[in-house]
Formats: sequence, structure tokens, C-alpha cells
Amino acid sequence: MSRTLLLPALCLSLGLSLTATTPAYAALSAAERTMVASVDAGQARALQLLEALVNQNSGTHNLDGVTRVAAMLRPEFEALGFSVQWQPLPQTGRAGHLIATHAGRKGGKRLLLIGHLDTVFEPDSPFQRFERDGDRARGPGVTDNKGGIVVMLAALRAMQAAGTLKDASIEVVLTGDEESVGQPTALARADLIAAGRRADVALDFENLSQDNGADIGAIARRSSNSWTLSTRGKSAHSSGIFSAKVGDGAIFELARILDAFRTQLPEPSLTFNVGLIGGGQSAELDAEGVRVAAAGKTNIVAPLAVARGDFRTLTPEQTARVRDKMQAIVAAHLPGTDAQIEFEESYPPMPPTAGNRALLAQLNLVNRDLGLPAMGELDPLQRGAGDISFVAADTDGLVGLGIAGSGSHAAQETADLSSLPRQAQRAALLMTRLSREAR
Repeated sequence: MSRTLLLPALCLSLGLSLTATTPAYAALSAAERTMVASVDAGQARALQLLEALVNQNSGTHNLDGVTRVAAMLRPEFEALGFSVQWQPLPQTGRAGHLIATHAGRKGGKRLLLIGHLDTVFEPDSPFQRFERDGDRARGPGVTDNKGGIVVMLAALRAMQAAGTLKDASIEVVLTGDEESVGQPTALARADLIAAGRRADVALDFENLSQDNGADIGAIARRSSNSWTLSTRGKSAHSSGIFSAKVGDGAIFELARILDAFRTQLPEPSLTFNVGLIGGGQSAELDAEGVRVAAAGKTNIVAPLAVARGDFRTLTPEQTARVRDKMQAIVAAHLPGTDAQIEFEESYPPMPPTAGNRALLAQLNLVNRDLGLPAMGELDPLQRGAGDISFVAADTDGLVGLGIAGSGSHAAQETADLSSLPRQAQRAALLMTRLSREAR
């Protein structure tokens, strides 16, 4: 159907509103029409909340700021009948998570809603304030992920207004460290993983994906894995390089391995990168693994070299396969050298599954009934890793129910405010319909 059946428009009193012709909503129930109207009527409130959340800095390492955002959201969920818990996590070096639970009726599908409180912008960033220009708004976390949380709440308020929330079994987990997961990861994500095992469906409220202005559904996310490669050689005068006595040196060994990665690893859905490198008479990584101090001379064969990078995969099987290939490449040493590679798996993959595709099909039924175009399936290469991947092994899921925008993780992060009511209406209808299905 044409997008003209549902048009975003500016409104002097509310800031934003949506209008639609009657035929577009002919397939909606009375409760669903109430949800649509409730979202439209609540836009001023939604935008006020978005501005307040964005103006409170919640960089991952600003533990007090993340806690303050959670405190701002607690009454929003409590007003909807949720039982709210703040789960502090000082053991991981992070603030903690906000967990809200709505019991609903027995026998209905249990929904898990996922978002995050933190942003990549710490208090020392010059990018700190919400700025609006018509239906565009700039600010730290305005799309990633404070806009998504506002969409989530707008949808839940619409369900409450229509009477469909009271029977819905919903658990919300808003993590405080999505942008930089605390360690150990098993502890940092224990609450989310447990919620995933209780759920039948997981809905991720990170930003909506688009392609040339068209909304796209996302049913997969790739993993995020880091690696550290260390090589060693014999320190000697450079005149002896490549001899039987001296060998090839640590830097040539490092170069061999990285070039073999480049030529031997490529396969569909895999990306890999080298982000940091150094070598010489000395080469030492800092504690965070983001800086390397190296020193050497042109006439000394380097005994030490180090590199760090990442690789991203679509399935657990691909992760294991790529790790094995990388280890085999590392083990084929040049003369007089040695090497070691260590891996850190930060985020598991969320593979595209039949269950995830079925959820997208259900969302497209909602789109049809709202008079919106059907959403195609996003190429997983177009999205980064996210928290929903931690529950992907236990439940079906959809990604990208939050606000549309651009420039995430940059000082030009911008939200398309006209997408907020559209996304909230989609989410409200989808959650209502899913919650009424038997487990």
C-alpha cells in the first residue's frame, strides 16, 4: 500500500501527529484503533520525556548518570502497573540494569522488551544536549537508545489506554552497559539471559533500520569478537635477518599472519579487522587494550610485535570455524619466530531463523492493517551487535522497534521524530496480538 495512507505531520499543539484515511484502519479492532489514537495524542508527552532523557548524560562509565536515567524511567513503568527493580552491578564496573515486570494472564505468550540506558558519550564529550529542528532532533543517545525507550513506553501506554496491557505478560530489561559490557560478561548479562529463558518472544527497541527511506525489518545480528595477536622473534643485528641463526623476526611473523587472514578467511557474512598494531625492541599494550607503546631501531631485528582486531559472524558455527582457521594460520610460524592469539567473545550472534521470520511476517500483518508498506528483511551486514543476541539461543526475536535516525555513536546522532508514533503504533499492536497467543 502507499505510504500516503499514513502521513507524519507537524502539529502546533502536540509537536507531531499522524492522520490517516478511514480505509487504512478498517481491519483494526476497536481496541487497536484506540491504541493508534492514544499514540497520536501522547506525542507531546513522549517528546518531553525524550528531551529529558537525552539531556541527562549516561555514558557507560558515568555510573551516576546511568543510575539517574533509570530513576527517571522507574515511575513511567510503575504508572503502567509494572513491578520495577534496579539491579546494581558494581562487581562488573558498571552501574546496573533496570528490570520491570508485568505479570499479565497465565497461558499467554511472555514478551521480553530490550533496550539500554547508556550511551557512548561520556561527560567529557562536547555532545551533551537535545536540539530539535522540526521533525529532526540531535542529541547523545537520541536514537541509540533513548528514542527506543520512549517508543517502548508510548506503545505500553497505548496498550493501557486500550485495555490490552492488563492481560499481557511482559518483562523489560534495560541494560546499563550495552555500549561497553561489564566484565565478566557472564555476570553482566546474567539477568538478561535469565529473562530470555522465561520469554517466548524478544523485541529489541534499538533504532529502526531503513533503506532509501523505507523501513526494514531486522531478524538477525552478527556477533562481536575481539582478538589479540602476539608474535616473538630473536633480537639481533639487522644484518642477520632471515639467517638460520636469527630467523625472520616478530614483525615479519605478524605481517605473515595478518596477510594470511586477509587472503584465507573471507566468507559470506564474515567481517574481520585489524584496529591496532605495534612492534619493535619493545611492544606493550595498555590495560584497556586500546594503546600500544612500541620502540625500536632500524638496525635491530624486532623481537616483539602485537596487533588487536575483531571479527563478526552470523552463527555460532561460523564463530567456531573462523576461530579454528585463525589459530591454524597463527601456528604456521616463520623461521625463528613464535606467535599466540587470544580471543574474547563479547556478543554472540543472533542467526536468522524461521521463528524470527515468522515474527517479521506478523509485524507485516500489523503494517498491512495500519496501511503501511510491508517491511523487507535487512542484510545482517548492515547492523552491529546488540543485547538481543544474548537471548537468541532461547527465544525468537525482532530487532529495530525503536526510533529511526542516523549518525549513531557520532556527534551528529539524529532522530527522525516522525517515525516515533509509527513505531509505537506498530509495537503496541504487535505486542497486543502476540500476548494473546497461547504459549
